[in-house]
Formats: sequence, C-alpha cells, structure tokens
Amino acid sequence: MMLHCGQFKLDLTRPRVMGILNVTPDSFSDGGHYSQVNAAVQHALSLIDEGVDILDIGGESTRPNAAPVTLAQELDRVIPVIEALVAHQINVPISIDTYKPAVMRAAIAAGASLVNDVSALQEEGAIAAVADSDVGVCLMHMQGTPQTMQDNPHYVDVVEEVSAFLSERVSVCQQAGIASNRLLIDPGFGFGKTRVHNITLIQRLDALTQLNLPILVGLSRKSVLGQVTGHDVDARLYASVAAAVISVMKGAHIVRVHDVKATVEALKVLAAIAPI
Repeated sequence: MMLHCGQFKLDLTRPRVMGILNVTPDSFSDGGHYSQVNAAVQHALSLIDEGVDILDIGGESTRPNAAPVTLAQELDRVIPVIEALVAHQINVPISIDTYKPAVMRAAIAAGASLVNDVSALQEEGAIAAVADSDVGVCLMHMQGTPQTMQDNPHYVDVVEEVSAFLSERVSVCQQAGIASNRLLIDPGFGFGKTRVHNITLIQRLDALTQLNLPILVGLSRKSVLGQVTGHDVDARLYASVAAAVISVMKGAHIVRVHDVKATVEALKVLAAIAPI
C-alpha cells in the first residue's frame, strides 16, 4: 500500500510514525512548548533525527472544550513554521492539522504535503481546497465539535457508525476527484467517544481495514490512557507506546505520537519479532 502526498510516496508495508508538533498555547499535552517559530523548528528537526516519517503541524487545539481561534491567528502560527521547515529542505512530508479551507490552501502553497482534518473535509470549501492539489488527506471521525464532543457521546455500535461515516466521506472525496491513493482514515480516538467507545474501537480496529485505505491512529497521551493507568497526561509515555504497538498489530498503518523515539524503537522490535 502506497500513500501519495505531493512529492512524497510513503510505502505503508511498514508502519509509519507521525510526529505531533503543536504550535499552540493550549493543546492538552504540549501546549505552549513550541509556540515560537525557532522552538518549533528545532523540535521538528529533533523529531526527524529520532526517525519520524511525517510531521503534523497544528495551530488550533481540538482538545475537549478548546476555544476556537481566528483564521488569522492560525495562519500566523503555522505558516512561518512550514516555510522555515521547507527552507531547511527536510526529507519528510509536512502535514497540516486543520479543518479550515483557507489554512489548507495556505499550508499547501507553503509546502505542506498532507491535510489532516478532524472534520473530514466537511467545512464548506474544504474539498475544493485540496481536490485541485496532489496532497494526501486524512479523514477523521468526530461526533460533535471540540466544544460539544464529550457531552454524553452515544452510539448504537461505535465501530459500525464510525466505519459508515468514514466510508461516506471517502466516497464524497473520490467523487470530487481525490484519488484513493491520496486518502487515509482515522477513527478519531477521544473525539466524541467515552472510555468504552475508545476501547471498543481499538479492539475492533481491524474492521476498518475493510475500507481498503490506510488507517491512522492517534492515541498518544489521550485521556483514555489516563483512565486505564491512573496517570496524568505527562506520565503516559509507556501507555502511549503500548497503544501504538497494539494499534499496528490491529491494522494501523500510521500512528500519530508525541514520543517519536520510543515509538520508533518499539515498532522496530515489533517488526523484528512479529512482522505485520
């Protein structure tokens, strides 16, 4: 399986690691750490040294109850970082984590190769923003919005409903001319899901392989891991690595993580002992 992301072609016969780079003051784990361009670039270069395969840059927190930011604020946060990384001639794709079409367009123009959208291109103009490019697109499931998603989320069958939503969004994208080899899907752990929903999704993640698209999983440091271990967000390294390994064993092709080096090494061990 190959994912086409602009000038990059990612061979997904081995699992890939997407490194998180939040240039925000309020993200749930690392908010404020990399809000200055120089700090963000240096962290990105460190992640590359640690073996990251994709850099995911976000300028607006989507944690539960996060306050929205203006278009101008988000652009001011992410575009200088993308431009600086392109100037460094880095050899990994840059992903823009946004749901705003204007940010997508600006990021693509600046050099981003992947759009990672928590709303699966449902915003007006989002599909058009990426359809006439050659970037990759990650479609994620979310019930509600970041402001409402944890207000008593409910499903009859979380796996079936997430799968049906993603299938529908994939069809819409394909009809708009976005080729299948540019698409990947994300079940959206923590986005409108309870502990039971999240655990059920990971247990039955292999059901999503029926969509015949690469699967991205983002469980790093999330609250469900804190609920299981009893640890605060800054003490969830081991749980996050375990979740990444289990996700790959269940069919994930890309894991989105904060702790790149630990995850890369764990996946190397998995590949040596139990190749997928």
